[in-house]
Amino acid sequence: MDADLQTTLNAAIRTIPDYPKPGILFRDVTTLMGNPRAFRRAVDELVQPFAGARITKVAGIEARGFILGGAIAHQLSAGFVPIRKKGKLPHEAVSIAYSLEYGLDEMEIHKDAVEKGERVVLVDDLIATGGTAMAATALLRQLGAEVVAACFIIDLPDLGGAAKLNDIGVPVRRLLAFPGH
Repeated sequence: MDADLQTTLNAAIRTIPDYPKPGILFRDVTTLMGNPRAFRRAVDELVQPFAGARITKVAGIEARGFILGGAIAHQLSAGFVPIRKKGKLPHEAVSIAYSLEYGLDEMEIHKDAVEKGERVVLVDDLIATGGTAMAATALLRQLGAEVVAACFIIDLPDLGGAAKLNDIGVPVRRLLAFPGH
């Protein structure tokens, strides 16, 4: 990735100290999404490796993954699949419990969201410990999808989430890495 892109993206991300708890530096990408140039560049950069890769669906993790995922799906001429917190989807769904950096949660996907063999790219704003992305990958695979890759604007490599995805055969595309948590 070129230095200009990295500078543009870094400048567009707000860092909030001690949120959601003391000692955490929260990387807020909503400011990047509100910056037309930075948002476009981030989406274009996330899409680039998958142009011509026959991606059929983009799965976005609630909530910022919806924003990024919708834009990426549009660029790839793919469908979009929401992966939501339990109880938010109106039709028959499959769910999975998973560990977060700050506790436990449950997410779900519509049972008919993907078909066996569909090529899916998973999208969220940030990967930390990997719990959410690992659970989303498990749901997609349970429905028979091939998870081609997972994309994030930010990786916190010290927390190991990207390495966990790589270990289960899901390549990770990330634009920025920040130390710590």
